[in-house]
Amino acid sequence: MQNVIKAIAAAVVLGTVAFGAAQAQEVKVGFAAEPYPPFTSPDASGKWVGWEIDFMEAMCAEAKLQCVPTPIAWDGIIPALTSKKIDMIVGSMSITEERLKTIDFSDKYYNTPTGIVGPKSEKFDATPEGLKGKIIGVQVSTVHQEYATKHFGPVAAEIKEYQTQDEANQDLAAGRIDAVQADAIALDAFLKSDAGACCDLKGNVEDDSAVLGAGIGVGLRKGETELKDKVNAAIKAIRANGTYDTFSKKYFDFDIYGG
Repeated sequence: MQNVIKAIAAAVVLGTVAFGAAQAQEVKVGFAAEPYPPFTSPDASGKWVGWEIDFMEAMCAEAKLQCVPTPIAWDGIIPALTSKKIDMIVGSMSITEERLKTIDFSDKYYNTPTGIVGPKSEKFDATPEGLKGKIIGVQVSTVHQEYATKHFGPVAAEIKEYQTQDEANQDLAAGRIDAVQADAIALDAFLKSDAGACCDLKGNVEDDSAVLGAGIGVGLRKGETELKDKVNAAIKAIRANGTYDTFSKKYFDFDIYGG
């Protein structure tokens, strides 16, 4: 009887430890609460879908992490990470020197150009000369806001900031601003929509890696080396085993991973 009791007690202890370990693997994954197709957007039922959701699910499965999608207002997403309201960011966040002062990043998981879109009726290019005297819409707290302010601010009539890219796109379609700057893939989704029929791509901006960064990475708290190692290993694995290409082909006809 004593042996049976001891065995039961040991099983309870082991079960508790195992349960605690499983719980420790749960991570809250933050991304912008605003739609950002084709990367993240809610479907008709309210479920978040898109390329970045597929990436998150594949990466988390490979890393054996229990990931909980957690929408957060974009301008508060880094504070949410540093204050431990979320555990990582999978939200098209560029790896920049400025952000690296506050948080850490995984290896990149995609990298695409930055574009300028404007009305089809107007002919200009994505240069300071082309955007002289124009009102340019950008999403607040993004590398695009920083880039436009730095490169176009001295010549533009105004760099107008929006809480979401969708709001900037809507103002462009309504004729209230002259151009928007954003990730070229997100702009392509806008141009393919009914609202985007007004406009076309004027070109991609000249690269400035100090501002635009070295690609998109998973945002992590500084010092969390074990989690970073798991994420990096998972990104490498899904790239190597074909999973990354499989879900990417549902959205793109080119390699979004970039050079």
